[in-house]
Amino acid sequence: MSILVFAEHDNSTLKAETVKTVAAAQAIGSDITLLVAGYNCQSVADEAVKVNGVSKVLLADNAAYEHQLAENISLLVTELASDYDHIIATALSTGKNFMPRVAALLDVTQISDIIGVESDDTFVRPIYAGNAIATVQSLDSKKVITVRATAFDAVATDGNAELVSLDSATDAGISSHVSDELTKSERPDLGAAGVVISGGRGMQNGDNFKLLEGIADKLGAAIGASRAAVDAGFVPNDMQVGQTGKIVAPDLYIAVGISGAIQHLAGMKDSKIIVAINKDPEAPIFQVADYGIVSDLFDTLPELESKL
Repeated sequence: MSILVFAEHDNSTLKAETVKTVAAAQAIGSDITLLVAGYNCQSVADEAVKVNGVSKVLLADNAAYEHQLAENISLLVTELASDYDHIIATALSTGKNFMPRVAALLDVTQISDIIGVESDDTFVRPIYAGNAIATVQSLDSKKVITVRATAFDAVATDGNAELVSLDSATDAGISSHVSDELTKSERPDLGAAGVVISGGRGMQNGDNFKLLEGIADKLGAAIGASRAAVDAGFVPNDMQVGQTGKIVAPDLYIAVGISGAIQHLAGMKDSKIIVAINKDPEAPIFQVADYGIVSDLFDTLPELESKL
């Protein structure tokens, strides 16, 4: 089975989720090619050739791919697709943006957010906000798949794949990049952090999220939020954890003032250790928590910070 995996990156560094996506590809087959599409991204390709299990790295280095616009990337991937049985991308914003276009151009069904591989045509994916797990089989000649990277362990990075540069570039000419509005933080990226502390509606307002900062600094943690906190305007939506936010699976997840709606649980229940702080003993979050503290968060957080 020949497999093409799209590499997630920022034109300078390969994202950790890509190395986990390659693990999913290895469960399907052994002939794996990694596609690095960007601009001035040689450093990404240098990292990509070291990913274990990858036999070849394709480097498409062109200004047309600098911002990985879906219109351009989808055409590139579709042109390459004839040589591959499986097209795979990580279920992050870039992959979710261009992969449906690839599926449409190839006239096949996309299989989204897989968390397991049964065989080269049968995959496991969550449905109904993670309340049910579906095993789906694809009869399409080409499988277009996005992978929930948190469900797979990263492969090693001591390989030595062949690097091949692609000369041609495809610019659809129907979209352009305007600007990036990025949140700058010295804390770890929410999607890749080993420890995450999140606040919910129980935080009462945005100023109270400062109570999480001291704990986050001591634990080297990222700070997240529930959708209720985001919708209430407490924090920006790039902090949202959940079905419609970021899917996280850190070693430690601390949920503060979060009741535990199924949409939030879908985004964090694969965390290795879950700690819940909530004054409502009947809150659904306690059903998935490994450790629970039934108390007022405004009393518990300062005490927790002082004890760390």
